[in-house]
This record gives sequence, structure tokens and C-alpha cells, in this order.
Amino acid sequence: MAVAEPDDVGGVSRQTVYAHFSSRDALIQAAVARITTDVVADIDAARLDEGSATEALQRFLELCWRIMQRYPMLLHLPPADPVDEHDAHAPVLGPLGRLIRRGQAAGEFDARCAPEWLLTAVMALGHAAGAEVSSGRMTADVAIASFRYSARKLITVQ
Repeated sequence: MAVAEPDDVGGVSRQTVYAHFSSRDALIQAAVARITTDVVADIDAARLDEGSATEALQRFLELCWRIMQRYPMLLHLPPADPVDEHDAHAPVLGPLGRLIRRGQAAGEFDARCAPEWLLTAVMALGHAAGAEVSSGRMTADVAIASFRYSARKLITVQ
């Protein structure tokens, strides 16, 4: 088994990487774009418009957990510009927003808060989980479990 040298990571040399990406940021943006494509496909497969909103929320939160397991780098990304960050989250926020509105209309989710507020709060909880992991204060498993629990408590009718 060969050990990757600093200039040969994953069987690809730095020269090859930089021939395709002008900078580290460009490489990260490309990776995030690819992950986003995968996540959108996973969200579509989760059928968030089927069954009760509470069941769909559970599927969404389980999906978040699987995504973080598959792509742990997402827990370590540096903070982005808020406008860019919102745009980057749009493929996730759209389906989650529709789910929240459906759950509020059905009386399953708390309607005392605007759906946009709940979206922002869920996103902030996800970022808080990432910050805890990045700082070393929590393991990924503990942070993700806490995120899932807190998001359910935030959204559902008490």
C-alpha cells in the first residue's frame, strides 16, 4: 500500500489539481457544488412531500445526519458571506421551506413563527453543530444528534 506524499494526494498530483482549479478556494467551491448536486438528489429521494410533515421532517433530519457522515468537511468549512451562504443553501432551503409550510398548515409544526425564521434557525443550528465539531468541543456524532433533536423541538408543536 503506497503512502500518499504531500504532492500526491489520492493518486493525483498537486500539478494536476492546479491545472484544473486556479486556487484552493476554487477547488473547495467545486467540491461543494458537487456535494450540493448529491444532496439535492438525496432530498428528492427523501420524498419530503409525502406522508405527514412530522415523518418527512424526520427523514430530512436523518438525511442531514447521513450527509454529514458522508461529507464531514461540511462541518469544518469557514464562515461564508451571509448572502453567498444563503444562496449556497437555496437547494436545501427550498424543500425544507415547503415542508415547514406544509407542516404549519397541517397543524403539525408551530405556526407562531414565520417559516423563514424556522428555516434560518434550523440553518443556524446546523452551523452551530459544525462550529462545535470544528472547535473540538463535540464529536460529529454528538453534534449531529443534538442538531436533529433541537431542530425537531424547534419546529414541531409542543
